[in-house]
Amino acid sequence: MNSSYLTNFSKALLTGVFAGISATFICIIYNVIFRDETRFQMFNIINVSSLIFGVNIAFMLIGIIYYWFIKYLKRGGEILYIVVFVLITIFSIVKTYGIQRTDDPAANIQFHHLLIAMIVIWSISASIGIPVMFHSKRFEEHVL
Repeated sequence: MNSSYLTNFSKALLTGVFAGISATFICIIYNVIFRDETRFQMFNIINVSSLIFGVNIAFMLIGIIYYWFIKYLKRGGEILYIVVFVLITIFSIVKTYGIQRTDDPAANIQFHHLLIAMIVIWSISASIGIPVMFHSKRFEEHVL
């Protein structure tokens, strides 16, 4: 395949989109299994529609952010990108425990577990998946 049309920007953007699609599938599968096992019924925020649109739009932006880090912070930009996303993950997990969705403590704990799992899936896809796929020649040849 001729990859001469790929610039670093388009490669970072498309890698972000692919990581987002992958993360969406993993999140949906986890969501279905979690809800089936726990009988968790609060699907106002985390549902299939919000996962499909939210994750993919977010990862398109994350791909652009990755490009910005590797372009403007040449030396160490990728390491800084990973560190920033790990810190964002830690911050998000800590803040998740402050969310009170209902008066039922068991439902709140279930919601926290579901949301934290989604955050971890996003984090792994963004902080590890995008840099690894961006530098993979096989990914560039066969996917992009």
